[in-house]
Amino acid sequence: MKNIKFISADEAVKVVKSGDHIHFSSVASAPQVLIQALCRRGDAGELKNVFIHHLHTEGPAPYTDAKYEGIFFHQAFFVGGNVRKNVQAGYADYIPIFLSETQKLYRAGVLPCDVAMIQVCPPDKHGFVSLGTSVDATLAAIECAKTVIAVINKHVPRSWGEAIIPLDKIDLFVEDNTPLEPATFTAPNETETKIGINCANLIEDGACLQMGIGAIPNAVLAQLGNHKNLGIHTEMFADGVLPLVEKGVINGAAKKIDKGKMVSTFLMGSQEVYDFIDDNPMVAMMDVGYTNDPYIIAKNPKVTAINSALQVDITGQVCADSLGTKFYSGVGGQIDFTYGASLSEGGKAIIAMPSVTNKGISKIAPVLTTGAGVVTTRNHMHWLVTEYGAVDLYGKSLQERAKAIISIAHPDHREELDRAAFERFGPHYHFVPAE
Repeated sequence: MKNIKFISADEAVKVVKSGDHIHFSSVASAPQVLIQALCRRGDAGELKNVFIHHLHTEGPAPYTDAKYEGIFFHQAFFVGGNVRKNVQAGYADYIPIFLSETQKLYRAGVLPCDVAMIQVCPPDKHGFVSLGTSVDATLAAIECAKTVIAVINKHVPRSWGEAIIPLDKIDLFVEDNTPLEPATFTAPNETETKIGINCANLIEDGACLQMGIGAIPNAVLAQLGNHKNLGIHTEMFADGVLPLVEKGVINGAAKKIDKGKMVSTFLMGSQEVYDFIDDNPMVAMMDVGYTNDPYIIAKNPKVTAINSALQVDITGQVCADSLGTKFYSGVGGQIDFTYGASLSEGGKAIIAMPSVTNKGISKIAPVLTTGAGVVTTRNHMHWLVTEYGAVDLYGKSLQERAKAIISIAHPDHREELDRAAFERFGPHYHFVPAE
């Protein structure tokens, strides 16, 4: 790494001034060494009213702690597990926004970006580095920032696509070789496996997949071993895709754009995932304004988008970001891909969830809990899947929807839900023909 002048993290963060807006690269690429140095400046009383923006990050997020009130004001684009408690307590905050538009906040000047703090791989012989696991809104932040601080880390994979940037985009360099934060997932339980089977039955050969992270996406992927010519155009992927790539099930052969490539904007998973994308031309890590644009998504045929929900009402309204008034996650890319899949030729937009919570409370409700946010509207809804089946709500009336949704609720709750539908729609409800 000739001609690169490294400075310490503590020296690098001295460029931050009170009132500045800072962007952190996200997920596994959160620049923890810079975050720690920034918090040391906060501890020393050197800063106040510094705004911090990012998507979900892995690892500690100490800047959201109560002791930094008045020093750091966290306004993330998604509520991850590491900030959830402090967002709910009011010490940290959240900007509701479609994932596709997070980059627009910077490019349109809605949010300033004084300092972008990123993590990259070592430079190649041509003087380029890679953003590795996190392109998302970080590329826009780099374009718009007054100062870019990069942590060069040998553990950051050299991913392709729009992740590749020239060294001259970076102002300050810090070296740190801490391994990236891995994400591990439990094996799907019986309920999640049933949901996976019900979703997999909707996925056709040649489909282009988007699915999030966690047990249900992994359960779906585990059922696709006999499918053919699947593609990936998604906001993120994890370990579940790797066996299907190895078997040739995922090859992108049926895609119309980015044929043969797996397109994503960030990822999280085990070291195996990070190794998989390293110097792999099959994977294109792209700007979130590309991956999550519904009209780009729709250019591929048979786009099948599988997203989750915290609660769904009997008209098909989907709450996916809050538990009542308490924010749990965020809008994310659910609408981007739900709408994009619905515009795709032969596409399918699927919301998949267990019928009940871990405490046995029905996740299908007569009305959403007070304060719950509607992420996917009833008019965006197509397929709803639980462990009890799959129903297509597209083109169905309110009463038809209620009957269909209740048919895949947990049996213990169907009578109560049916009674609520009768009270809502009147005596005519029972005369709606069942599917």
